[in-house]
Amino acid sequence: MKRIWRIIFLVVGLALSSGAEMVQSQGRVDDLVFSKLAEKGFSPSELCPDAVFVRRAYIDVIGTIPTVAEVQRFLSSSSSNKRAELIDELLQRSEFADYWALKWCDLLRNKSEFPSNLWPNAVQAYHYWILNAFRQNMPYDQFARALLTTNGSNFRDPPVNFYRPFQERTPRKIFDTVALVFMGVRLDNSGWSEAQMLGMDAFFATVAYKKTAEWKEEVVYSDPEKQLLDPVTKKPIAPVPLDGKPIKLDGNDPRVAFTDWLTAPNNPWFSKAIVNRIWFWLMGRGIIHEADDIRPGNSPWSPELLAYLEKELVENKYDLKHIYRLILNSATYQLSAIPTPENMADETGFSHYRVRRLDAEVLIDAVCQITGTGEEYSSAIPEPFTFIPSSQRTILLADGSIKSSFLEMFGRPGRDTSLESDRNNGVSVFQTLHMLNSSHIHNKIMKGPGLRKLSAKPANKDRIEQLYLTILSRMPTPEEQKIASVYMDAAGNSGTVGFYDLAWALINTREFVLKH
Repeated sequence: MKRIWRIIFLVVGLALSSGAEMVQSQGRVDDLVFSKLAEKGFSPSELCPDAVFVRRAYIDVIGTIPTVAEVQRFLSSSSSNKRAELIDELLQRSEFADYWALKWCDLLRNKSEFPSNLWPNAVQAYHYWILNAFRQNMPYDQFARALLTTNGSNFRDPPVNFYRPFQERTPRKIFDTVALVFMGVRLDNSGWSEAQMLGMDAFFATVAYKKTAEWKEEVVYSDPEKQLLDPVTKKPIAPVPLDGKPIKLDGNDPRVAFTDWLTAPNNPWFSKAIVNRIWFWLMGRGIIHEADDIRPGNSPWSPELLAYLEKELVENKYDLKHIYRLILNSATYQLSAIPTPENMADETGFSHYRVRRLDAEVLIDAVCQITGTGEEYSSAIPEPFTFIPSSQRTILLADGSIKSSFLEMFGRPGRDTSLESDRNNGVSVFQTLHMLNSSHIHNKIMKGPGLRKLSAKPANKDRIEQLYLTILSRMPTPEEQKIASVYMDAAGNSGTVGFYDLAWALINTREFVLKH
């Protein structure tokens, strides 16, 4: 395929400046952000234009690029409230659950092989349970409670798989994961004393495991006979929260008392950790950064903003969609990704949207959507052999053990830990070369029915417009239209060669590969 660098250089911009609006506060989130920016000497960028917002919202909320029809419907809408209406629509889409189940499967280490060893049956059951929790918009405190207090078979009671992906099944290893996932705290950097952590370990001392007659099945249960012994005195350690105040145990399972303590409205970690994590997912940086490194020496960018979001979560009965809605409807989220001379130096704040690469799964799904192709995945694990039909989208992959050179190259996490940093959305030369030169991408472009259908349009002008809408979710500028038209006319074969060259060029722009 010819390398039409002139077109690539033309469309490397990350956002269009035309149509941008001056920014005004849309509510309490913006009031708190803008006041902090002013305190630090920064001013916010303009609002992003509609053509940028529609693509950004689709990718951030449902992990999916919009179709041409969806872009045109949004851009042609005359509603003064169309951004809020789109946000509400996306939050109700089935893909919302698909995408956020993927994120939570990363955190919960849903993976058949080493080191998790959940096995395929359990992986599929676990994924379906997580997916269904988001489809039902399960309150977050109930979601945590189901995972932390459950008992039963790993095949028939999916939440018990939370207690299985540990190489060392000790109370400390369990608490280490609980603290990271639900408190946003890394034990090795927490500042907690050994005595405090032993008191917390004791809540998980009764967790026990037993095999069944069914191959690979395992039952997780609470064994009241098990106790955690002090490594020095060898005396039993009583479960005690971090504040040192003993709490009444409910029955024989101390995990219930722990969960009551954790999900209480005044708990200093539970609500803070999840609203900070959602902010990180949508904004590219946590209010406390990194999102799972909450500790005394790591101050929030705006304590007031964090406290406000915590309060909103509790008052709205732990409805996570309420937090998504607050953030997505804010002018802060809708700011342009283009910094101004006044906020260029803002590296830790939120004066402009943070540009970052699409998640690996989102990127390959986008290429497949554009080209009308699919990806084939399978697992070599024979118990049972896992086959994924090519019609299934990659964001629905349940098992982190399923191999893919593309996903690994583009930073899919190995699900070996529950750290956010396991997902690598950095850009490498190998990724660039794969998008530019691989037969994988080339064959999708040249042989996929999606682009073949667009290439059949008789007029080059229509072809160019459809390509831009399909790939970049916007219309071409007059200059882009002119350059592409000249190239197509010169390429011959009624513009077909130029059409595929243009498609290849657009898929290789920063504007496509990055969310902005």
